[in-house]
Order: sequence, then structure tokens, then C-alpha cells
Amino acid sequence: MADAEADGGTSRDGQKRRRRVTGGRQHRHVVKVTPEEEGQLYSLALQYKVSVPKLLVDSALAGGAAEAATNASVRHEVISQMFATHRLLATIANNVNQMAKATNATGETQAEMVATLRKVREVADRIDAFVDELSGASS
Repeated sequence: MADAEADGGTSRDGQKRRRRVTGGRQHRHVVKVTPEEEGQLYSLALQYKVSVPKLLVDSALAGGAAEAATNASVRHEVISQMFATHRLLATIANNVNQMAKATNATGETQAEMVATLRKVREVADRIDAFVDELSGASS
């Protein structure tokens, strides 16, 4: 088994694996389903890119399939927002560095500095709003 798979990476079929736990999982449950139920479970697992066992565990522990699906959707949205925010902050940091270099070289404040610092404040406010939204969703 590859290290990425053992540590919660992606399996050969592209589905997320559960992370290892210290001491291993001590209990195993066997669930028999009809072919129709198997099809539904497999379809949901593919949709959320998880294994059928992970789907069953997450669904049961989250209060049902709908809640587990919502959790997967929220996780996906959080990841997307964080990547977008990271890219935006990297761009702004680059702009600030370029303006600081020009300011140091010429001794004059660059005209774009005010707009860039305004954007920094805007991004910080966006991060704050997103964190507030997440903390409101979890309570």
C-alpha cells in the first residue's frame, strides 16, 4: 500500500481513503444490500469521491446521507475558497513587494499603493466574512 493511500490519500480508483488511526480500527461491520441499494451507494460514493464504507460511516455519524452530502459540499466549497484566497493574496503580496522596491529606489510613494492597500483590506474583510460564515454554519 502506498504511503499516500495509508495517510488518507487517494486510492487507485481516485476515491478518498480514510486516515489511519493509532492502533487501527478494531471493529468491522458487514452490511448486506440489494443490487439496487448497491447501485445507489456506489453512485453516491462516486459523486462525492469517497469509498462506499466511508460514505456509510460519514452518513451514519453525520446524521444521514443528506447531512453527509452537505458536509462534503461544504468541504469542497471551503477548499475552493481557500485556494482562491491564496492566489489573490499571492498576487497582492507581489504587488506590494514591487511597490516597496520602487519606493525604496526612488524615495517616492507609488500611486498604486493606496489602491493596493485598499485591496489588502478588502481581502482581509472577505476572509473575516468567510470565517464568520463558517463559524455560523458550524454552530
